[in-house]
Amino acid sequence: MTPVSMAQALNGALRDAMKDDDRVLVFGEDVGALGGVFRVTDGLTADFGEDRCFDTPLAESGIVGFAIGMAMGGFRPVVEMQFDAFAYPAFEQITSHVAKLRNRTRGALSLPMVIRVPYAGGIGGVEHHCDSSEAYYTHTPGLRVVTPGTPQDAYDLLRDSIESDDPVIFLEPKCRYWAKDEVTFTRTGAAFDKAVVRRPGRDVTLIAYGPMVATALETVEAATAEGWDVEVVDLRSLAPFDDETVTASVRRTGRAVVVHEAAGFSGYGAEVVARVTEQCFHHLHAPVLRVTGLDIPYPPPKLERHQLPDVDRILDTIARLQWNDEPMEVAGA
Repeated sequence: MTPVSMAQALNGALRDAMKDDDRVLVFGEDVGALGGVFRVTDGLTADFGEDRCFDTPLAESGIVGFAIGMAMGGFRPVVEMQFDAFAYPAFEQITSHVAKLRNRTRGALSLPMVIRVPYAGGIGGVEHHCDSSEAYYTHTPGLRVVTPGTPQDAYDLLRDSIESDDPVIFLEPKCRYWAKDEVTFTRTGAAFDKAVVRRPGRDVTLIAYGPMVATALETVEAATAEGWDVEVVDLRSLAPFDDETVTASVRRTGRAVVVHEAAGFSGYGAEVVARVTEQCFHHLHAPVLRVTGLDIPYPPPKLERHQLPDVDRILDTIARLQWNDEPMEVAGA
């Protein structure tokens, strides 16, 4: 297998889905002739025609509203929001209609559609070009929310998302678009709604997703030098949440740290901490901790490095866990 980038893996998933099912349509801003600002849709218009992959006006609410009608009409639209913070004008459509139509019609209508959202930071994007909006979507019942951490998962999860009869918010970590790995262009990974253990360990579980999976794996070597054997769990599916895989890991290690780029206050990690604490309380040797972005609006490019969790911050947090039955050092105490 030749290593390919995550962007190429996503392109392969779209291409294979369009070959397999004539109902699959791809549309959004600049996805046609340009191939998308990150080139994820490169060549699709040339290969499948303008009826299958086409550009839309710069109107996110209109893009999603149009996709709702297409899905109700029997198609399987895959739309791109271009950037995470550009998606907010479509938020009302997503929460009021995409998420609720099946419930509203008592199952008579489903919306088999995928909303692709390039999200999170790490690319030095200017204002409105980087955000971590996962908690908005996971808080909305009726939506599946998934995010790949590897090129292979990008292919697998997007193929599964397109075939799902439920609407899917597909969060693509922008900073990992160019990360390369070997990819089998057939689905080989875990089930759509399952987390996976990326690296087994004995002492502490790092729970990560999307862009932070690679950061968590980078931490392993440095943690080993400090004497900690770290297990890394990639959530993959944020909604629904795979309690079984996560809790099994934490019960083995007895300690857990949740890592994400989004702000800490009311962030997605708070839900993970609550679930792990409730289900693993008698197995925990220390409180579950988080490494997150700062509780500030997303900073300008030159300050981005201070916002994003990195190996040093994760190691510092692991060190704060209670070890050898000593009281945990409380920040600010």
